[in-house]
Amino acid sequence: MKLLKDKVMAEGIVLSDQVLKVDSFLNHQMDPVLMKEVGAEFTRRFADERITKVLTIESSGIAPAIMTALELGVPMIFARKQKSLTLRDNILVEKVYSYTKKESNEITVSKKFLNSEDRVLIIDDFLANGEAAFGLARIVEQVGASVAGIGIVIEKSFQPGAGLLNEAGYRVESLVRIASLENGAVSFVDEVTTADQ
Repeated sequence: MKLLKDKVMAEGIVLSDQVLKVDSFLNHQMDPVLMKEVGAEFTRRFADERITKVLTIESSGIAPAIMTALELGVPMIFARKQKSLTLRDNILVEKVYSYTKKESNEITVSKKFLNSEDRVLIIDDFLANGEAAFGLARIVEQVGASVAGIGIVIEKSFQPGAGLLNEAGYRVESLVRIASLENGAVSFVDEVTTADQ
């Protein structure tokens, strides 16, 4: 997705060989025009999947997920990381480890928002090791619903998440795939592939 790649190149900040900071447009301040285009692109890619719900995890996945749900005309659900006084009974719970924050969180979704008839599209801002996506998939599968696919805004292809999700049988669509963050520079998977040919 060229618009997203351009934004990563213009505003993304490489903090290390593992970490890309995109808080100016994706996960702190958000670019609504870009998020609208992200939603339209995920909708195009998953158009034939008969999706009934979009699921994400708070908070960085909410913007791309809500725009995708808007385009698809279906509800969006977000898994909560924080304990809630109003969300205690009839909940689906999974543990998810965050390598970025180096902590485990219990994520929760109310059972009343998912059922066995649902075809769920999981959306997240980043894919590195796949922990969040696997946790969300397990929540979907707890009620017997189907994971229709996993949409990722930015995939760090040099980490194992996409491969692990594909091996587990999930369809993963990433809008931007980063091959490397070495030497303070972003290189994309398609650029590496083209250069190697």
